[in-house]
Amino acid sequence: MDTATITLPLSLKLKIDLTDDQFFQMCQKNRNYRFERTATGELLIMTPSGSDTDRRNVKITTQLDIWNEQNHLGEVFGPSAGFKLPNGADRSPDASWVKIERWNALTPEEQEKFAPICPDFVVELRSPSDSLKDLQDKMQEYIANGAQLGWLIDRKNKRVEIYRPGKDVEILENPATLSGEDVLPGFVLHLQQIM
Repeated sequence: MDTATITLPLSLKLKIDLTDDQFFQMCQKNRNYRFERTATGELLIMTPSGSDTDRRNVKITTQLDIWNEQNHLGEVFGPSAGFKLPNGADRSPDASWVKIERWNALTPEEQEKFAPICPDFVVELRSPSDSLKDLQDKMQEYIANGAQLGWLIDRKNKRVEIYRPGKDVEILENPATLSGEDVLPGFVLHLQQIM
């Protein structure tokens, strides 16, 4: 009997009651997947990003890390870092940054697992399979939980949405650069290899 292999992207939403430690252990034992949890406890299971999206993510974190190494103002994180937000959600932005004093206020145990903190700065890079609405909701969640600046880079539509507390979302059409404003003083993200 001839069988065909069907490949489908894995994007599941499940309601499973897990403690924070159980969720962390599940993530550690299943590193081929990305897991997040909503504030209501819904488990989100996603496949790793495609090679091209990851290549572009590296360009973002590299530029951010070079700036950070020159300024020593915080810590930079990539897409596999998890954060326990104040609303209870466990999220993994594509790139993020936390002020050094906030990071150092955490215990070594808190830093080792999913740090119970919302990054000061977050970036989400939309991959071809990402829902724009889901990413926009996620960006709003970051801001509501303490992020001071967020960029949603939408390659498909060649635009960037900028999120700030207490302000309307600013939309830039096909920008060449983005400014870190007063959150990341002097940081400029060059988008030519990202968009």
